[in-house]
Amino acid sequence: MGGNLMSMMGFVVLLCLWAVEVAEAAQYVKYKDSRQPIGARIKDLMNRMTVEEKIGQMTQIERKLASPDIMKKYFIGSVLSGGGSVPAPKASAETWINMVNELQKAALSTRLGIPMIYGIDAIHGHNNVYKATIFPHNVGLGVTRDPQLLKRIGAATALEVRATGIPYTFAPCIAVCRDPRWGRCYESYSEDHTIVQAMTEIIPGLQGDIPANSTRGVPFVTGKTKVVACAKHFVGDGGTVKGIDENNTVIDYNGLLSIHMPAYFDSIRKGVATVMVSYSSWNGNKMHANHDLVTGFLKDKLKFRGFVISDWQGIDRITDPPHSNYSYSVQAGVLSGIDMVMLPENFTEFIDDLTFQVKNNVIPMGRIDDAVKRILRVKFAMDLFENPLADLSLVNQLGSQEHRELAREAVRKSLVLLKNGIDSRPLLPLPKKLPKILVAGSHADNLGYQCGGWTIEWQGLGGNDLTVGTTILTAIKNTVDPSTQVVHNENPDANFVKSNNFSHAVVVVGEIPYAEVFGDSMNLTISEPGPSTIRNVCGSVKCVVVIISGRPVVVEPYVASIEALVAAWLPGTEGQGVADVLFGDYGFTGKLARTWFKSVDQLPMNVGDHYYNPLFPFGFGLTTNPTKGN
Repeated sequence: MGGNLMSMMGFVVLLCLWAVEVAEAAQYVKYKDSRQPIGARIKDLMNRMTVEEKIGQMTQIERKLASPDIMKKYFIGSVLSGGGSVPAPKASAETWINMVNELQKAALSTRLGIPMIYGIDAIHGHNNVYKATIFPHNVGLGVTRDPQLLKRIGAATALEVRATGIPYTFAPCIAVCRDPRWGRCYESYSEDHTIVQAMTEIIPGLQGDIPANSTRGVPFVTGKTKVVACAKHFVGDGGTVKGIDENNTVIDYNGLLSIHMPAYFDSIRKGVATVMVSYSSWNGNKMHANHDLVTGFLKDKLKFRGFVISDWQGIDRITDPPHSNYSYSVQAGVLSGIDMVMLPENFTEFIDDLTFQVKNNVIPMGRIDDAVKRILRVKFAMDLFENPLADLSLVNQLGSQEHRELAREAVRKSLVLLKNGIDSRPLLPLPKKLPKILVAGSHADNLGYQCGGWTIEWQGLGGNDLTVGTTILTAIKNTVDPSTQVVHNENPDANFVKSNNFSHAVVVVGEIPYAEVFGDSMNLTISEPGPSTIRNVCGSVKCVVVIISGRPVVVEPYVASIEALVAAWLPGTEGQGVADVLFGDYGFTGKLARTWFKSVDQLPMNVGDHYYNPLFPFGFGLTTNPTKGN
């Protein structure tokens, strides 16, 4: 009896073990197994997905439209913050994380639990977020010609973006701006593609270093401290006629390949995970509908294996006027090779139209599968399935002192000294010990002007309440000897200047913030009252004029009357970097990465042109040596 009981018990144990194994086998899902190759995981997941779930992956909606119910109902694959779109004014990192995680939990609760990817424009630091470090805009960074600096900025930006629970940035812009009248010229590193190519080193900073044996074109992101990057705007966005935003780039195929395409070769070689298509046209054909370049060249020839994303309402703008034939726009955009469509408003219309077209074979299922494979490849490559939710472990990285010091270094290296002294007597560096100096100009004590567009708000802001940082005025006060009297007057009249016995003056003037089409300018003048401030101050006292601008502007009429001229571009929150160099703690080293014209009538004018007669040529920049203990 005992023997029978023992054998029966053994049989029961075996039965239980078998039942556990069967249950485990039933629960085992290949796409959730991180030990499996990415290709196998993609294939397994794709085999389980409905058409509705696939189209959901291709849909990116604005956070204002997103809710847990929307995420679940439409299987939304991605959410974004447009410029200035925040969960609350001056929101903390924790508030951002909670918002992103709430939407992510909804995505994870769907049948297949595919995580969504949240994207944001972190184009000069995490620029939508209060207290983030705002780095100089690209126009200044190109001046540094320092790829390793760009890589460090990429790494710092990635940490700050991750600090708010976000894993994807729409950066870098690798446009080659050929005409400074373009309102996005400050998003371009240079008019010279070789500098833009070198600056793509920001991509391994953002995403991590690609392994030596990596297959070309395969997206690569290393873990929780890095973010997905986005090379944009494919292709030719910086070459439009007269620099008009979203306009037509007229250039032959060889010109497109030799000027506007090279930085894409470098970006893809460095594992960039996504590419954004340009609003602009090439020889009259909208890039958002250009199958030959998006699919034929980028995907097939360059072997890009990440996903292609549209710009904000980019497919709407395939037609003129925008959205006038939306079903055609959906068809043309998706068939061109766009994988994820950025939909700030009409996402249900997009889903309905695309679903109809797929079910009626207007768009083949193979095109949908290509798009979804690419999106999933990026999500698997960045370990989003393993780590879909953000925690609070990186919140102290937002605006950290280390990142601010890096931004300050970038400011120093991005300054270009265009003039220094009259009759070979240099004015700069200024001594720190002076009896009395005047700091004047609309931009001297204005953090918002110093940061430019794409800062907290899409178009930027004026004033000092937008975020945390150091204005140039504050930086000067921090730098000079305690005995030096610093007098600030934004726009002094000539009598004030003459009667106050100043030994020196620093005049900080330039452009007011703008972004995209709102920055297009046919005259490129310094904003009033800048010119009158220059005249009132520089006629009576030794002055250095610091230009805050997103591009070269008209200065030729003033150059003769001023002792020293500095191009500071859009330096960001760390104005201390300007004072560091003005007062000799560091020397000027920057060299123009853009041609500085005499008159707008000369535009477009770029280095290498047959007719080239600039005020300051490409590569120009005077240098100074640091002064010890001045």
